Amino acid sequence: MKRLGLLRPINLEHACSWAPHLLNGVPELTASPSPAWDGTPDNVSGCGEQINYGKAEKVVIGSILTLITLLTIAGNCLVVISVCFVKKLRQPSNYLIVSLALADLSVAVAVMPFVSVTDLIGGKWIFGHFFCNVFIAMDVMCCTASIMTLCVISIDRYLGITRPLTYPVRQNGKCMAKMILSVWLLSASITLPPLFGWAQNVNDDKVCLISQDFGYTIYSTAVAFYIPMSVMLFMYYQIYKAARKSAAKHKFPGFPRVQPESVISLNGMVKLQKEVEECANLSRLLKHERKNISIFKREQKAATTLGIIVGAFTVCWLPFFLLSTARPFICGTACSCIPLWVERTCLWLGYANSLINPFIYAFFNRDLRTTYRSLLQCQYRNINRKLSAAGMHEALKLAERPERPEFVLYSSALSPCLLCLLQLPAVQTQALNKLCILNKPCTLLKEALPVQ
Repeated sequence: MKRLGLLRPINLEHACSWAPHLLNGVPELTASPSPAWDGTPDNVSGCGEQINYGKAEKVVIGSILTLITLLTIAGNCLVVISVCFVKKLRQPSNYLIVSLALADLSVAVAVMPFVSVTDLIGGKWIFGHFFCNVFIAMDVMCCTASIMTLCVISIDRYLGITRPLTYPVRQNGKCMAKMILSVWLLSASITLPPLFGWAQNVNDDKVCLISQDFGYTIYSTAVAFYIPMSVMLFMYYQIYKAARKSAAKHKFPGFPRVQPESVISLNGMVKLQKEVEECANLSRLLKHERKNISIFKREQKAATTLGIIVGAFTVCWLPFFLLSTARPFICGTACSCIPLWVERTCLWLGYANSLINPFIYAFFNRDLRTTYRSLLQCQYRNINRKLSAAGMHEALKLAERPERPEFVLYSSALSPCLLCLLQLPAVQTQALNKLCILNKPCTLLKEALPVQ
């Protein structure tokens, strides 16, 4: 019967003394050792985890984060300045690139510095309760606007390739402005619910975390990432199919072959069987062929560019959104139990997308590259003239170089008629290789010319 003495009354007031902390949002857990948890490492603490960095670690981490922030600001400022001040770049399709640059620039100015400071002091939020809500709102809205603008750009490129005759007519400034406004309003729709009571952010003296409510998490991640990513992948697949289809059409030369007997006689003499009208017909056929090749190259370039954009976007943001989606189901809605270094690595990987976007577009856009170079060299004058001259030079290069290995092209110094006759399949031009030095109209070539 003495064993019953082990059953003592429970002091409910003392046992539940930790309940108010749960009601306030986050349990009071600290990273520093306490008498009850003597020997616990500083960086293992669950909610409100903090990491104590050494001086060398702080210097390295601070330098890397500062470099990412400054490069993001510089790259996106170059995009905005280039499109706004260079006349040739002020096209409706580039308005989307400006919107993307402004979203990425907002991330670099309004979000990255505060995340950098928080990471350098070990993960503790020191900017107060009110600014935590403002910070989360800016972070979500700017990152979502950047992602959705990438989605709209993919749709714009797809329509420009598949509807080259009708879409440019509708692609005006007002249309682009409406699309950009829709992107920012939709981004704001994800930001506002936690501010108006649907889901409360996790916010105390040490933690500043977006709401972990199950419904809000599914809604925000779907609208901000999964739906845009699906649209971008679909658009890329459609452009890739169009490029493959064009490649199949251009696998064999579409330029009509002229009968050998109409060019090369049996005695080795070159004769012209038709008058100047035939030259004009061949010239028109060649022009049509070049137009088809131009469309084919444009589709290939669009597929390559969009493929790199989609690939970079997926690599940068997919880990973060997978973690954000799974976190409430793993840790509950009170806080995050994911190791701090994992969360921060995924977060900064997503921010890095704002850094690489301007460089991706500059790599595939000659005009942007030229403008960047002029601005970085402080050569502000005559940028428009340089772009016009570069465009003319590129057009001349395209006109003179072979469009395909099967064709033999000669210098544009030749007369137009002779040039169009010389642009025949290689089999038929073997006997004409020595004629490129002539600069005579077709009417002067009616008589046979000996082949040396």
